[in-house]
Amino acid sequence: MSKKIHSSFVAIVTVFFFWGFLAASNGIFIPFCKTHFQLSQFESQLIDSAFYGAYFLGSLLLYIFSLQLNRDIINQIGYKKIIIYGLALSIVGGLIMIPAVGTGSFAFILVALFIIALGFSLQQTSANPLVLNIGDQATGSHRLNFAGSINSFGTTIGPILISFVLFGKVIATDHDKVSASTGSIDVLYIILAIAFALAGVILFFTKVPKLDIEEHDGAMKMLKAPVFFIMGILVVLVGLFTWFAFQVMDKSQGQFLFLLLFAAFLAVILVILLLQYNKIKRENRIETKPYPQVLLGMIAIFVYVGVEVSVQSNFGTLLKLPEFGGHSDSDISPLVSLYWGSLMIGRWTGSIGAFSLSKPLRIILTIIVPFLALCLVLFMNNLSGADAKQYLSYAVCVVLLVAAFFMGQQKPALTLMLFGTLGTVAMIVGLLTTGIVSTYAFISGGLFCSIMWPCIFSLATAGLGKYTSQASGFLIMMILGGACVPPLQGFLADKWNIHSSYIIPVFCFAFLAWYAFRMRRILKASGIDFDKQVDSGH
Repeated sequence: MSKKIHSSFVAIVTVFFFWGFLAASNGIFIPFCKTHFQLSQFESQLIDSAFYGAYFLGSLLLYIFSLQLNRDIINQIGYKKIIIYGLALSIVGGLIMIPAVGTGSFAFILVALFIIALGFSLQQTSANPLVLNIGDQATGSHRLNFAGSINSFGTTIGPILISFVLFGKVIATDHDKVSASTGSIDVLYIILAIAFALAGVILFFTKVPKLDIEEHDGAMKMLKAPVFFIMGILVVLVGLFTWFAFQVMDKSQGQFLFLLLFAAFLAVILVILLLQYNKIKRENRIETKPYPQVLLGMIAIFVYVGVEVSVQSNFGTLLKLPEFGGHSDSDISPLVSLYWGSLMIGRWTGSIGAFSLSKPLRIILTIIVPFLALCLVLFMNNLSGADAKQYLSYAVCVVLLVAAFFMGQQKPALTLMLFGTLGTVAMIVGLLTTGIVSTYAFISGGLFCSIMWPCIFSLATAGLGKYTSQASGFLIMMILGGACVPPLQGFLADKWNIHSSYIIPVFCFAFLAWYAFRMRRILKASGIDFDKQVDSGH
């Protein structure tokens, strides 16, 4: 990396930290809102719904505006400026949160969270392709891995710092959560707004090289197949929300009206998308037959985010079973945090390839870094009051991770195929066993999910040139998988049992392994061979 690119890269990855930091705050903010506003469990989960929904709708609205102007907005305005605008939007949302909490209106709070996450959707749509293309594209997935490791670091330390701000101590009991004041919430979001502003100022004064993929002239040529794919998703979502609204009508009239209005909103977005798309001249509509990586990448991102969230979302209920230790709500947090820490372990290791290092040093760091990261995760657990020594045996799973990295040879498709296969095997082991073996097998899903986002993203946008920002927007929309796959696993848990429901992650990891195998062949057929590029570059 040149010095100019290095400084730009450092400035950009700061926003990755704040994404993870704020995502971690939701875990503490949800129980506060549930108690403070006397919400049902369903109503409290609308916080996550607003957060994930903003990513999908934000990217979709950005795409609709591009259709209206017949210009790719991100290419025309610039990746750096879009990130800054996204930070400004998140600042607005953070400041709106202060009067929202003060008024005692939960709906107002959801609006503020939605605006914050809407800013995140702009930031992610621009930051991911910028990180991929700011240097050698062959090592783009390694830079994105490093950015992901910064995100995971934010997620790891976020709960501790936020607990300190809200409750005045690192270790917070349930009583502390109940007694947290609205004033402490104000302090939290003031701090976050200031942090967003600092990130924006740093990025504003940092020179970011213009990318080859940026193009400002000419009519916008649209990728056709993903548009119809998104329309299909909207139709399904409208149907599901309408059906669910009628299911809960007798339980809560307000809940019914909320869901029905949201379904109507999605229907309006669908109609606008269809009308705007039809305005584009047929000669400017590009079939994705020459770019199959886009549609397959969208499905892969949907499945990846879905399985990453689903494994841990259902994990707490699994740990309550006698054969899994019969844990109570108060003592499952160390195991759940170990899952999220596993993502940090994998991302820290994967980020080593982002730096120009000698081969011996790279080998040494690949061995040492994951265990240092594990020590940090255990230290954070110990800091929260847990006996972290009992989880030292998890180092066996980290050994498998190190072996997989060496076998992957820093090649995105090969690495993704290996990690997808290992994830499949881990979920099968978890299904066929119980106790600590099964528990560690499911937790290791975090290790094998860790590098999937950058690998999928780099494969899905390979060779797209000026269509990169469009594809990035489509991929960010597919974060929607985090809101769809977990309920599917929960449905199976209700029908069968929670342990058997982990068949869903088995299929998800298996699909991702197949996707990597398929994309490797598709890109080679298109003249794009990351394997050779990486070999020659290192």
